[in-house]
Amino acid sequence: MKILISLVLLACAAIPALAQVQSLVHKEEKRRYLVYTPPSYAGQPQKAYPVVFNFHGSGMTMAEQMLYTQMNRAADRHQFIVVYPMGVKQDWNVGFGMSYLEGTDDIGFTEALLAKLKQDYRIDGRRVYATGLSRGGFFTLRIAAELPHLFAAVASVGGPMPEPVIEHHAKPGKVGVLLIHGTADQVVAYGGKPGGYLSAQGSYDYWLKKNGVGASAASRRVIDSDAGDGTDVAWLEQGDGQRSVALATVREGGHTWPGADPFNVGLPIGTTTRDIDANEVIWNFFDKHRRL
Repeated sequence: MKILISLVLLACAAIPALAQVQSLVHKEEKRRYLVYTPPSYAGQPQKAYPVVFNFHGSGMTMAEQMLYTQMNRAADRHQFIVVYPMGVKQDWNVGFGMSYLEGTDDIGFTEALLAKLKQDYRIDGRRVYATGLSRGGFFTLRIAAELPHLFAAVASVGGPMPEPVIEHHAKPGKVGVLLIHGTADQVVAYGGKPGGYLSAQGSYDYWLKKNGVGASAASRRVIDSDAGDGTDVAWLEQGDGQRSVALATVREGGHTWPGADPFNVGLPIGTTTRDIDANEVIWNFFDKHRRL
């Protein structure tokens, strides 16, 4: 399940001045994370800011996730804080590849990290969100299942619903869920993997039922803003005015972050669509959601 995008040279570049490497100790283990605050943060001392957790793929680092996704630019435009946590051994516990119950306590770490952020920064507790790529995307859906009392919405890129999460946890609570997945993804199959994770459509249907919005009218559109990139995006969304579930199917899209610079180091990561900017569509989705 490893994303294994090699961005080592980029990661060695200077981290933007407003991004700070920090750490906390959780269960006797030092856990690191990057925090990026937009320039407006210092100039508005009375304002509480939304925060977006951005989880890296397996085999990546927090710095690589920041540099690959370029979410800091969206944070500047829309005035939110971005946090890039670092997984133990560059991984996240989603129930396959390690024990769901006895593996790394990444859910506990996420809770502890949010509590620390609320101490150190002006965080709007009703506007806490999570996104991630690949293994990090899978983990955002575990967050949605286990921490609905803390997170208002999540967005998973290239990571549908892990079956172990369904088996072990189904806490009450509604969370907005956006799924972005390429049909030509050769790393995490759009059609799912028995015993591992649901299909993209199956994940969408699961969260419709979980949020109780399956009976609402569906909004459908096709986005093809770059006719020459060989892809288009079918957007499907249902909601009740408070919580939405959306699926962005990237036709012929690979295991990539839409709108990002295309990287291919000989691995089957596939085509990066130019039809949408993942950071913009993710933020627009998040911005509609507040924790009740």
